[in-house]
Amino acid sequence: MTPVTVRLLPRALRFLRARTRVLLLMGGWSLLESAHTFLGGYSVAKALDDGFLAGRTATGLTWLAVAAVAVVLGGLAGRGVFRGLAGLVEPLRDALVRAVVARALDEAVADPARAADTAVVSRLTNQTELARDSFAGLVLVARSFVFTAAGALLGLVSLAPQLLLIVLPPLVAGLLLFVATLVPMARRQRAFLRADETLSAEFGAVAAGLRDVVACGAREEVAARANALVDAEERAARHLAGWAAARAVALGVAGQLPVLLLLVSTPWLLREHLTAGAVLGALTYLTQALLPALHTLMNALGSGGTRLLVVLDRLTRTARTPGRGADGAGGPPTDARLSRADAAPSVPAPAEDPDVRSAPGDHGSGGLHAARLPARSLRPSPEPLAGSRVELRAVTFAYGPAAQPVLHDLALVVEPGEHLAVVGPSGIGKSTLTGLLAGLLHPLSGDVRVDGLPPGAAYGSDPARLRVLIPQQAYVFSGTVRDNLLYLCPDGASTAALEATSHAVGLGPLLSRLGGLDARIDPATLSQGERQLLALGRAHLSPAPLVLLDEATCHLDPAAEQRAERAFADRPGTLIVIAHRISSARRADRILVLDGNRATVGSHTELLEHSALYRELAGNWQPERSH
Repeated sequence: MTPVTVRLLPRALRFLRARTRVLLLMGGWSLLESAHTFLGGYSVAKALDDGFLAGRTATGLTWLAVAAVAVVLGGLAGRGVFRGLAGLVEPLRDALVRAVVARALDEAVADPARAADTAVVSRLTNQTELARDSFAGLVLVARSFVFTAAGALLGLVSLAPQLLLIVLPPLVAGLLLFVATLVPMARRQRAFLRADETLSAEFGAVAAGLRDVVACGAREEVAARANALVDAEERAARHLAGWAAARAVALGVAGQLPVLLLLVSTPWLLREHLTAGAVLGALTYLTQALLPALHTLMNALGSGGTRLLVVLDRLTRTARTPGRGADGAGGPPTDARLSRADAAPSVPAPAEDPDVRSAPGDHGSGGLHAARLPARSLRPSPEPLAGSRVELRAVTFAYGPAAQPVLHDLALVVEPGEHLAVVGPSGIGKSTLTGLLAGLLHPLSGDVRVDGLPPGAAYGSDPARLRVLIPQQAYVFSGTVRDNLLYLCPDGASTAALEATSHAVGLGPLLSRLGGLDARIDPATLSQGERQLLALGRAHLSPAPLVLLDEATCHLDPAAEQRAERAFADRPGTLIVIAHRISSARRADRILVLDGNRATVGSHTELLEHSALYRELAGNWQPERSH
């Protein structure tokens, strides 16, 4: 017995003892099945010897009718067995689910700071279903083999005891050979499940920290690590499949060799006064009963049995204690995967700048190891330029060739240093406009120009220096406050510049609560408004002459929003804001109203007079009040 078997055997016995009634019910139906097996071969022998060969056709047909009735009895037995099977299988699955949940809760209580075990998803879904299906299959095939073998061997003895000399030796040898393969197969199955759990945990961490991966330029490294884990799981699966050859050899010895020996020994058996009916009955027992039962048993035990043993071992382990690995061994958890606590972004939204580099300096990004970040000296942030000139010339954009245009023949000029607010109903194309200006989208027709050049040429290879786009869902990564604020400063910034920005956008209370610029951030503990304040501070500190705020203050109260927008208005550069309050629009130099295929530009007073949509929007906006 393996150590796993020794550990699980007492639990298995307790589980079965608690369901004695179900076992007795299934045993009774299985006895009926063994009678069906016995009658199958015996009836064929009697039909030949006492019927057809003796010239008594009616007797032969009668015995064949008995064999047919035996087939019906076997069908009834199978129906009864399946009816009782649910009484064993479903309680096992329920117990395993409870064990997995209890283990996960124990681990969380034992070490609250530890990242959640993402492998629990594999256990609750894939592995519990594997255990349920494997257990059901094993119960069926093991029961069937035992009672089928008993009926067949009893039938062979009733026909002629000499037949056991031919059938038993290869049958026992094949079974022993098969049993010898179970331990290495269980080892391979355990390796496969471990590889599956590792791959599941890696993909879960990468999915949660995808924005950090992109922002830090670690796509190739993370992809290579994921590919290596996929290859490892494939190798484990191939090694596991390789043991199918050993099962084939064992099946040949136990199931096919007795048939061959019976045929070779037929002349000797006839000289020993065995009848032709006895030989044909023995052949019926071997080919119609023992061989199919053996084939099913070996396939089930070889795959489902080892799989069940390993899965039960993993599902019923006690919870890990702090400082212990996934299998209870000492040492830290594997570092071949991203830590969820380090890699998880605040919200799964597009990054402000998909191709921007990570924050500089010795403060890690949090999503990946800090050693992977290029070190740069921190020097005072350069002053932003006076602002970019933005021009749209008859721009039309649609999400697909057959889709209705979101923007149609839009013409607009924003002068350097101007503050423009964009308003309009939901889905009218406001965010699409910021995507076009940031160079993330390309128009179907018309031109977008930034300082006289298309966005791709204007921003070059380092767009973070020249434009900043902050979406509604602010991006905050694990790391220090300083790291987050420096995220869009390719050349770094001084502490004085960081403090000035923090004061301007209203980060003071948040910094006090967190513990200063060098305090580490857990994105999950920040509110949406706090995340937006950090993202706004990051944009304000940036040297980019063009700032695009796509409802980037929607989670702030009116007072905080006013302070942040005033900070950006005082900051040199061009500012384009997607407004969601009337106050944001009124603070702008001009307002762009998007109304389907039409667009109107003017001041607040002009638009109230000339734009019915703007009057409606202004009337529907909530009055300003503090939350």
